[in-house]
Amino acid sequence: MTFDVHQLDSFLLVGSLVTLAAILAVRLSATVGLPSLLFYLLMGVLLGEAGLGIQFEDAQLAHALGFGALALILAEGGLTTDWREMRPSIRLGVSLATLGVAISVAIVAVGAHFLLGLPWELAILLGAVCSPTDAAAVFSVLRVVPLPKRLIGALEAESGLNDAPTVVLVSVIATGAALESGLLNVAGTILFELVVGALLGVVVGVAGAWMMRRIALPSSGLYPLAVLCLAFVAYGGASAVHASGFAAVYVAALILGNQELPHRIATRSFAEGLASLAQIGLFVMLGLLLSPDRITPEIVGLGIVTGLILTFVARPVSVLVSSIVQPMPWRELTFISWAGLRGAVPIVLTTIPLAEGVDDADRLFDIVFVMVVVYTMLTGPTLPLVARLLRVARRSEPRGLDVEAAPLEKVAADLLQVTIAPSSRMHGVEVGELRLPPGVSVSLVIRQGQALVPERRTVLRHGDDLLVVTPRKAREATEERLRQVSSGGRLAQWLGDPKHPRD
Repeated sequence: MTFDVHQLDSFLLVGSLVTLAAILAVRLSATVGLPSLLFYLLMGVLLGEAGLGIQFEDAQLAHALGFGALALILAEGGLTTDWREMRPSIRLGVSLATLGVAISVAIVAVGAHFLLGLPWELAILLGAVCSPTDAAAVFSVLRVVPLPKRLIGALEAESGLNDAPTVVLVSVIATGAALESGLLNVAGTILFELVVGALLGVVVGVAGAWMMRRIALPSSGLYPLAVLCLAFVAYGGASAVHASGFAAVYVAALILGNQELPHRIATRSFAEGLASLAQIGLFVMLGLLLSPDRITPEIVGLGIVTGLILTFVARPVSVLVSSIVQPMPWRELTFISWAGLRGAVPIVLTTIPLAEGVDDADRLFDIVFVMVVVYTMLTGPTLPLVARLLRVARRSEPRGLDVEAAPLEKVAADLLQVTIAPSSRMHGVEVGELRLPPGVSVSLVIRQGQALVPERRTVLRHGDDLLVVTPRKAREATEERLRQVSSGGRLAQWLGDPKHPRD
């Protein structure tokens, strides 16, 4: 098959229009509270055989492109994750990504076999592909819900780490290696791939950060490209020695993203843009792969029952057992259980048995597709409400704001945006009474759409937005002081604050 310049022109035209429509869908998804992935999937279905008639049935190509997109999405996730926020919940995140996955696979497989009548191989595959959560789906919804750092950290760690073990598990089942090797050998293979992949990620991340701090590239635009290439060196190197490329790329990117590297903000913005493009292409491709005429009432019923088992049995049990390593209040565990959104990852994993020619792989793809769409629509829009009902959402949380500005990079500073909510006791406090750490300043106050340059005697009001410049080394102390004043008023530190006691 040849590919000439006229086909390239058509491809660029259609691809650009689809990408622009997908970008506009992000705004719509934020308005209605649904993850944008649902709109991307719908676009793929409309472009496919039931819509414009584009034929796409190459499972092996879908498998390869899907894995490439997931690697890029994980790299972006690592580069944009704050290790300081993840560290307090890393034990729970790792437990959810390993022990939690194993429990979820077992419960879904048993339910699919005995309740749905699926053969054991297909039931285990169904449990394996449904178990991992999807970072793109989770955080497209969670970004509108202000949560404690320990919850965000646990969900980030789980979403970034649980792809690796499930990819290995699905691969050994789909290729038949699980039956030949036995359970212990499969467990050993998974452990080997995870450990070696993570170690390679650490080596590449540390060495890459050392190198990036010492080289002077001729163009600032080369730094983001070099950092992403380093992350993919980890992915390719791990895959070459039969270790987990997904574990390697995430760990390497996590290390690189938390180092003081040149043009760090530009690197994160570049990675976010590429990851967004990868998500759009991935979901549209998966929508193209679907044949709507195969979505029969039986498939819909199987998908709904599978989602019931996963959402109301497997997920809560896996979260409860995983929390043994790091107990949390029941309200927070309940929210983590409800926030286990599935997205592209389960659908991409079904391309492995499709590419291997496993019996009923088409049926597995259709069941998972239905399950992901139905339960993302159920859980996604309700997350803000569930957070409020469980009282895990926080108000007046200082939010970091990444700003592309050379002076901030040169002095290693951050710009924080702080909103004074109606319940905040910061109302009536003068700027000078905030008593922020040395070197920190309130540079601007936005009040009713007007920008004010504050003085020490400027009185803060409900609804104000503050722009606070802080050295990175003082950021945690700055945020802590702002929380103290928000909850206890101007005398919080002197009189004591039950929520944020003095050190």
